[in-house]
Amino acid sequence: MENTPTERRARPAPRPDPHGPARALEAAPDRRRRCGWAGGDALYVAYHDREWGVPVHDDRTLFEFLVLEGAQAGLSWITILRKRAAYRAAFAGFDPEVVARFDARRVRALLRDPGIVRNRAKVEAAVANARASLEVRREFGSFDAYIWRFTDGRPRRNAWETLRQVPAETRESKAMSRDLKARGFRFVGPTICYAHMQATGMVNDHLVGCYRRREVGRR
Repeated sequence: MENTPTERRARPAPRPDPHGPARALEAAPDRRRRCGWAGGDALYVAYHDREWGVPVHDDRTLFEFLVLEGAQAGLSWITILRKRAAYRAAFAGFDPEVVARFDARRVRALLRDPGIVRNRAKVEAAVANARASLEVRREFGSFDAYIWRFTDGRPRRNAWETLRQVPAETRESKAMSRDLKARGFRFVGPTICYAHMQATGMVNDHLVGCYRRREVGRR
């Protein structure tokens, strides 16, 4: 089993190693300027260009990122992206109604799956979060209606010029974390919540000068 640190040591998924060479903006062979954390890895670039910061309102996709962000705690986001297909297969296409029914035998099977992060706390958190998300859906009508309340139902557009300006957590992510924990969610600290907000477009943290900042802002 992989021995991973707790969520207190997690970093927002897209943030680069602060000691690494990533620049604020990266000029790629296609001459587009991107946030430097995307680097040159094709999987990272595709994620940056197609998904990161795009507003998400589909409950299943919101749950997917909740599972993946929790799994990422203490690890690099590229590690999780490379395991994403395996996660999708292991967690029933991220259908919370199915995952909520996973029992102890299913959890044991997941802990033998080399395609995912085999950390018991994270696997059990995914199941608990599926159950909690269904409770949220019953109360608010959808998980989407609940989670977007933390940005008043619309994306927050920031204007960061360097990666170092991008916060690890915000007042909104702290509020989200407190409320999720009170509802029984796990692996939802303020840092993980902010990474979730970035990934699902609740905030637009593409840097000024990144070609995706304006495109995402039009959605």
